[in-house]
Amino acid sequence: MAADPNASPPFWRTKTLEEMSEAEWESLCDGCGRCCLVKLEDEDTGRILATDIGCRLFDAGTCRCRDYENRSQTVPDCVTLTPDEVHTLSWLPPTCAYRLVGEGKDLPWWHPLVSGDPQTVVEAGVSVRGKVFANEDEIAEEELVERLVNWPLRWPKGARGRRA
Repeated sequence: MAADPNASPPFWRTKTLEEMSEAEWESLCDGCGRCCLVKLEDEDTGRILATDIGCRLFDAGTCRCRDYENRSQTVPDCVTLTPDEVHTLSWLPPTCAYRLVGEGKDLPWWHPLVSGDPQTVVEAGVSVRGKVFANEDEIAEEELVERLVNWPLRWPKGARGRRA
């Protein structure tokens, strides 16, 4: 089915992050959960390292925050994304819609705003569903270094190309 030539382009192609309404901003989140994984900083290099450990408020089954509205009060180091933050945070996953749009790129085929289906994030291998070992309250802090993984900071193979 051909696209309607009279349809307006989607908001993420016509607006900057700063110009988006709150609803548009919130809809950019694909629900992958990658940003909700605990990250460590190498003290010597400043490099950010990802783990397969979720934040204490992260629900690994739904890939959503259990208390989104109050997350910053409950977890003081939780970063509330703003356009300024998006442009400065090196640890945002390369698949992150905020990062992509902030860099002037389009959303990929699996993003729910494009596909119309939140399940495509899982199908493309972008979601952390089934990949989280535990939440941070279930593991000793000194054990976090044993849970380092590379995949949250990379594009999954299934997410790269267009779905047939």
